[in-house]
Amino acid sequence: MNNSPHSFPDTAPLSPTRFQVNVVSEGYDNPTCEGDKDPPQYEETSFASEDRHRMNYGPGNREMFNNILHNGDTIKTEGSFHPYDTHGHTYYMKTFGHNTMDAVPKIDYYRNTGSVSGVKKTRPSLAEIHEQLSKDVAVTPGSVSNGEGALGDEEQNEEEPQKGGFVKFGWVKGVLVRCMLNIWGVMLFIRLSWIVGQAGIGLGVIIILLATMVTTITGLSTSAIATNGFVRGGGAYYLISRSLGPEFGGSIGLIFAFANAVAVAMYVVGFAETVVDLLKDNDAIMVDDMNDIRIVGAITVVLLLGISVAGMEWEAKAQIVLLVILLIAIVNFFIGTVIPTTEEKRSRGFFNYQASIFAENFGPDFRNGEGFFSVFAIFFPAATGILAGANISGDLEDPQDAIPKGTMLAILITTIAYLAVAICAAASVVRDATGSMNDTITSAMNCNASAACSLGYDFSMCEYEKCNYGLMNNFQVMSMVSGFGPLIVAGIFSATLSSALASLVSAPKVFQALCKDNIYKALHFFAKGHGKNNEPIRGYVLTFLIAMAFILIAELNTIAPIISNFFLASYALINFSCFHASFAKSPGWRPAFKYYNMWVSLFGAMLCCGVMFVINWWAAVITYGIELFLYIYVTYKKPDVNWGSSTQALQYTKALNGALDLNAIEEHVKNFRPQCLVLTGAPMARPALLDITHSFTKNQGLCICCEIFAGPRKQTVKEMNGGMIKKQAWLTKNNRKAFYAAVAAENLREGARTLLQAAGLGRIKPNTLVMGFKKEWRQASTVDLANYVGILHDAFDFEYGVVIVRNSQGFDISSILQAQEEMQRLEQERLALEATIKDSEFQDGNSRIRRFFSKPTKLNITSQASKKGVSTAPPMHVGEYNQRLVEASEQFKKKQGKGTIDVWWLFDDGGLTLLIPHILTLRKKWKNCKLRIFIGGKANRLEDEKLMMASLLSKFRIKFADVYIVADINTKPSKESWKFFEEMIEPYRLHESANDVPTAEKIRRENPWKITDSELEMYKEKSYRQVRLNELLQEHSRSANLIVLSLPVARKGTVSDHLYMAWVEILSKNLPPALLVRGNHTNVLTFYS
Repeated sequence: MNNSPHSFPDTAPLSPTRFQVNVVSEGYDNPTCEGDKDPPQYEETSFASEDRHRMNYGPGNREMFNNILHNGDTIKTEGSFHPYDTHGHTYYMKTFGHNTMDAVPKIDYYRNTGSVSGVKKTRPSLAEIHEQLSKDVAVTPGSVSNGEGALGDEEQNEEEPQKGGFVKFGWVKGVLVRCMLNIWGVMLFIRLSWIVGQAGIGLGVIIILLATMVTTITGLSTSAIATNGFVRGGGAYYLISRSLGPEFGGSIGLIFAFANAVAVAMYVVGFAETVVDLLKDNDAIMVDDMNDIRIVGAITVVLLLGISVAGMEWEAKAQIVLLVILLIAIVNFFIGTVIPTTEEKRSRGFFNYQASIFAENFGPDFRNGEGFFSVFAIFFPAATGILAGANISGDLEDPQDAIPKGTMLAILITTIAYLAVAICAAASVVRDATGSMNDTITSAMNCNASAACSLGYDFSMCEYEKCNYGLMNNFQVMSMVSGFGPLIVAGIFSATLSSALASLVSAPKVFQALCKDNIYKALHFFAKGHGKNNEPIRGYVLTFLIAMAFILIAELNTIAPIISNFFLASYALINFSCFHASFAKSPGWRPAFKYYNMWVSLFGAMLCCGVMFVINWWAAVITYGIELFLYIYVTYKKPDVNWGSSTQALQYTKALNGALDLNAIEEHVKNFRPQCLVLTGAPMARPALLDITHSFTKNQGLCICCEIFAGPRKQTVKEMNGGMIKKQAWLTKNNRKAFYAAVAAENLREGARTLLQAAGLGRIKPNTLVMGFKKEWRQASTVDLANYVGILHDAFDFEYGVVIVRNSQGFDISSILQAQEEMQRLEQERLALEATIKDSEFQDGNSRIRRFFSKPTKLNITSQASKKGVSTAPPMHVGEYNQRLVEASEQFKKKQGKGTIDVWWLFDDGGLTLLIPHILTLRKKWKNCKLRIFIGGKANRLEDEKLMMASLLSKFRIKFADVYIVADINTKPSKESWKFFEEMIEPYRLHESANDVPTAEKIRRENPWKITDSELEMYKEKSYRQVRLNELLQEHSRSANLIVLSLPVARKGTVSDHLYMAWVEILSKNLPPALLVRGNHTNVLTFYS
């Protein structure tokens, strides 16, 4: 294919699994092509493994090519050959052997920065591919980069996870075994017989199936969430927090970790009960039953803590041994039910399988105040082990495969075992038995129609006094029935200890994951891990202390209902998480496990909540009270995490649907609110402008902070893209309820015009332009001034209201921010250099360098600035002007003292000039300010005008302190004021009248922006008015907190830019902060209901 004279015959491909290409020269400037007049050949690529396309080498290039490691990821070269040089005569060996910087899809590009399973790599940026290639650029696809071309920390830490060699478990050892052991807990051997005795076979099966229904639905939801992405350590907490967000995850994480810690106590107490029963049978009681349970439980939990601290590997080995013992014990029970019974066992109520016993035990016989749900509450913790595998998700080889497979199979196997044991026990053992072999029935005795009576035993005395045997009275029924009793005891030990061990491991793991996320900063102490498996030793100690406290209760039936509610709350949220993620319809919700249904998950969540209340309503209320408190706490603290939760997805969906629904509703004047497009530039650069706008838009209307990057497109776009996230984050951090928007344009006016037309979405779009007064307009170029005034013209053309804000010092504090950043940089450099000097022992000149770098210490920035944000720049020794500017930038942050907002509503613009100050008075910072309304009127109708305006304001339901009628607006200003105005505009006047006609025309053509004599004469009355208004403002509103007055409008094409700016300048000069407002002349106020 390659027609180059240096091509060679085909050779075998490097690898049958790679893309095969023919590499060719780059172009006519390549020396290898000098003798070839044909157009350059392009390589062919193939995705097949056939050797149809092979590498072609030039005779001088084979050795050179052999020096290249061509594995699709990296390229190593020797000598002068550089595979990235597109400007020389070289080959490009990057993707598919093609001369492109594009990288092939690879998992490393999609990892998180802190991934422990691999190193995050950075693909070439779009700019690197899109822009012209620089001659000195050499970026390899798949490089470990921090986005700026520099190697990131990830590369350095790549080998760290492999240092100690993690212990990872498969689905059998890590999930199935662990779940089965945790589910087959204390209830299987020492409470299941009592449960089936109370509820009967019928209701007993329903109790088991109801618990199984809850756990099965939860298992399906868990499987769906666990297969929707990589699962780390933390179990239920991790699943809920990454799905519903930190608020739900943080609240349920504490509850779930606590429930597991209490579960340790429950299983240990069950174990201790069995040991104490053995001690009692052998007359070896130490103190009494209750205290012996406490003593045995305390010793046991200490031993379990030792196994857990030894590491996950030892704990896993212990679990396997315990499972074998447990399985043998269960089989031993079933064998015992078919071995012919003995006289002793008969006297204790065991008669092998009997239809009469099955029939008698089928119905319920609740005693001692027990009922269906109280019995269910005692049994339910037996089903709570389904998350034992998920809780150690960080220690599994493949959590996405292991959790669904192991959890669902464990639920199936354990449910069958529970049902079989319950039915077998209830079909062969009567409810009450005396244990006396003398209670047999003779032919002369009457039978009481019980199953025992028909089988030759009279246990009727149990109706009047407490018996010690039978399903209702003997917790060791399984031991009695089994073929070899000690095996059941071993099974009880195995079941209780394994469940306790699993819970003792789960609680610290979940708690550690919660603490690592730093949602509760006070608990971060427990995030630290130890050893190669990052064992939470501190969490183990805390779990031990909690378990020890509950072991002291020493009553199994008291502990079990406590944790039932906690586990049910966790299950409810897991089910709700699955439903919520499905309902949000986020594209990121793509679970590999397909056997789930969002409505089934919702039913499971509701079922869990319902069961919580029927088990124990006050415990359910307390559980939800604790959860609500933690939820509110986390919401208030707003942890700095972003997990892409379904809550975020649903918020987006709701916002989108709300915007679409709003678009279908016609606008109404009663619902009008100022929605502002604020030309702040960078938000932190003009904080006062943002603050005053925020005062009347917060929680009321839209506020968009806009920045226009004017200049060459390539430079401005890069600068714009680089700061957008930072500036929006600044708004969020400083609690400014506003958006940030930026555009790149040729000049300021073009950018503003783009924003005026395109900003917003549907009905949620700006209707008011807010901008600062151009204080240095007299020093500005004519182009800059034309752009500034042109923005006002464009805003009126697009029917926007306009607000120009003016204060005494201006708004731009970017120079102060730059000085602050520079001083911080110098301080950091000084500290770094001092550290370097201290580390390296210089002999000569050491003291002089230290003295030189110790001088800038006076320029330290106070810590207050870093806490409050850059907008609250503290006073610095950079001149008195800067001091005043900083104070002016903070004036609208402070609460305004008692005073007035003077509203000079001179022209009816639809009511915007009145509405904005009214909204301000509703704010906490401005509530002490009263509205004073000033309007123009005739001298002979002052009272009528005042009454008319007061009536209108009352109809608008706007509170005001007073109304003032200004009758002398149209009188001429004083000579001093007019002289000041004339001197202001003098440099910009054309003075064409002083020249002959040809000269005047020539001057006008050369300076079209200047103020002509005819223009000045035409608008002389309007100029008088602006000067006179300033005099009146000085007279009436000099002490106001804020002035709001009507903005004069310049007629397009007739009023020059400099004249208009002179009007605005003279109108608002030497006044308190002023808002010059002009609505778009459509009503924004109404007095109709």
